[in-house]
Amino acid sequence: MNRFSFAALVLLGFPVLASAVDQRPNIIFLLTDDQTVGAAGCYGNQDVITPHLDELAREGMRFRNFYHTTAICMASRASVMTGMYEYRHGCNFGRGSLKRELFAQSYPLKLRNAGYLTGFAGKIGFAIESEPFDRFENDFDFWAGGPDQTFYETAKNKGIAQYAEKYPHCSRAYGAWAQDFIKSAKQQGKSFCMSISFKAPHLPFEPDPIDLALYPVEKTFPRPANYGKDHAGHLSEQSKTSRAAIAYREWIKEYDQTLRKYYALITGVDAALGMIREELQKQGLANNTFIIFTSDNGYNCGAHGFGDKVLPYEEASKSPLIVFDPRAAQQHRGKETDAITANIDMFSTICELGGVSVEGDVDGKSLLPLLANPNGKIRDWLPLFNFWGEHSAQSMAVVSPEWKYIHWFYGGQHMKPAEELFQVNRDRMEMINLATQAPQALASARDAYDREMARMRTSVIRGYGYEPYPILFDRTTPWKSKQSMLPQTKPSKSKKFTR
Repeated sequence: MNRFSFAALVLLGFPVLASAVDQRPNIIFLLTDDQTVGAAGCYGNQDVITPHLDELAREGMRFRNFYHTTAICMASRASVMTGMYEYRHGCNFGRGSLKRELFAQSYPLKLRNAGYLTGFAGKIGFAIESEPFDRFENDFDFWAGGPDQTFYETAKNKGIAQYAEKYPHCSRAYGAWAQDFIKSAKQQGKSFCMSISFKAPHLPFEPDPIDLALYPVEKTFPRPANYGKDHAGHLSEQSKTSRAAIAYREWIKEYDQTLRKYYALITGVDAALGMIREELQKQGLANNTFIIFTSDNGYNCGAHGFGDKVLPYEEASKSPLIVFDPRAAQQHRGKETDAITANIDMFSTICELGGVSVEGDVDGKSLLPLLANPNGKIRDWLPLFNFWGEHSAQSMAVVSPEWKYIHWFYGGQHMKPAEELFQVNRDRMEMINLATQAPQALASARDAYDREMARMRTSVIRGYGYEPYPILFDRTTPWKSKQSMLPQTKPSKSKKFTR
């Protein structure tokens, strides 16, 4: 089916299964790239233009504490697909590609096996071990995915090049691809699961001129309270060895123009969301189509002097999450929840929506119970990991609705292992480290951290370089016992992925 264009399928009059129309819910999963939690109007941002996202939030549910268990694209995307922590699936830069047997249990393949029409467009962000990239085409009914980071110029992306004349920038082109996919699904009378992974707002910041024109060149954006290096004195020395602290200086030197382009890219994605919802209405499918909108990780837009992602602080580890349930009663619409949720939960949520079982020991949980009970919870604490980059900048953390505890294990280069404790429900900007001032909260957070460490010891994947981490991240093992265990990681085969 992939060798035919959508337009050809429609013109050929693809048969409609009118006598047995699939009544299961349709599922649309939209993923941006590097969108931090505050970069949407519905999250209180008055500077970014996101009318369609804001409408989706008014009609659905907004999640205020949605975290990425690994805040870097390759590992996070593998976690979205599989519902597993990075140290269990082993897919990240310098580690390895995703095993075929794990991808075979991913949400798109499980739903396709259950009879769903599946489609994927955009940056998938990882490879399958020992397989050429083009092999992905066989895993979906409709495939418009691209390798590496893909391109903002529509014509350079094979899967959506046919839309280049009308939509030269890829964000609206993905919206057009989605419209044609929806038409084809309606023609076939099948329930569908459509995933679009936008390039925006990832670097290089090259927005559609249509969207950039909405943000005046002379506009000065307000700086958040934790903006700049002057607000990093209380943070660990380890965090300042990350590439987030060393590179991406445009967020410090050219903040207004950088943020202008970043926001314009998000506005382009918002326009694509509007195109998708319009087509659902035209095809009469809006009342049976769930929409999930989020990102692969957050982003440090100058907070504490950082750019990039990776770090366990709020801006890098959190993104927007909006879930629209078309069948929800009116009293459940426009709600918010403070429950701790994560990228690993996308797998179980989508599987439950599609009525397919979740076999095996996955780490994520379905978020559907929260749609009916925003005050509920699905976990007490969530672990956050960084196994990538400089050893000194690697860390493990745990977060609850009230507290975040970070353990920096590295003790070389005149540094000492460090602890940070932030009361995130009162100190969202993470301006006060309470590790020496709140002993009861510290003890509780350490207990949660130790429980996650115990899980890691029994389930870490073998052969990908994660074996030392149950000791490296153990907060009770002295640094002198860890130095010889620092793992040797392989350089990424593609620098395009990380930048």
